[in-house]
Amino acid sequence: MKFAKLFFFASVLATNGFAQNKAADTLQSTVTKPVKEDVSDDWADLRHYQQQNEQLPPPARRQKRVVFLGSSIFERWKDTMPDFFSSHPYIDRGISGQISPQLLIRFRQDVIDLKPAAVIILAGSNDISANHGHVSNQTIMDNVKSMAELARKHHIKVILCAYLPIFDYPWRRGLQPANLIIALNKEIKAYTEANHFKYLDYFT
Repeated sequence: MKFAKLFFFASVLATNGFAQNKAADTLQSTVTKPVKEDVSDDWADLRHYQQQNEQLPPPARRQKRVVFLGSSIFERWKDTMPDFFSSHPYIDRGISGQISPQLLIRFRQDVIDLKPAAVIILAGSNDISANHGHVSNQTIMDNVKSMAELARKHHIKVILCAYLPIFDYPWRRGLQPANLIIALNKEIKAYTEANHFKYLDYFT
């Protein structure tokens, strides 16, 4: 008799367990899995600062907002010295690894629409290192000029940066870009002088 009762209770528990598992399986099958956002069409990574831009209020009256547009040098600057930006009306819009055409695509969203008084542009460092393949000096300069002209069109003061001196890249040995950097810096300086822009000499 005792054995019969144990068998009965065991059968009930097993039945309940099966029912619960089946219900859980049914519930799990009806739950919609979150769809991963497709960012394959966002080559310039416009989403990177999109939310921050939306939350950023317009500059206060007489406030001289300055946008820093570039790649890893500017992005890491913000990370290592956050007080430098938070204590001034400085907006960092650097994205590590980006090349000049990506910065050009981002220029309206991450510079013009923020209504700065000035923009500091350091564009082309990753073009020189051939992170996305070979890019000619002419292409780099064309992209830099396009950004500068867009800024001027929108009454934004332009400050163009010289490239920092580099002998070689640890991740791409053999490029030896020193002479290329010197040549590009000369072009940028000549362009700024001819167009009455500011030249920020990071090289010397």
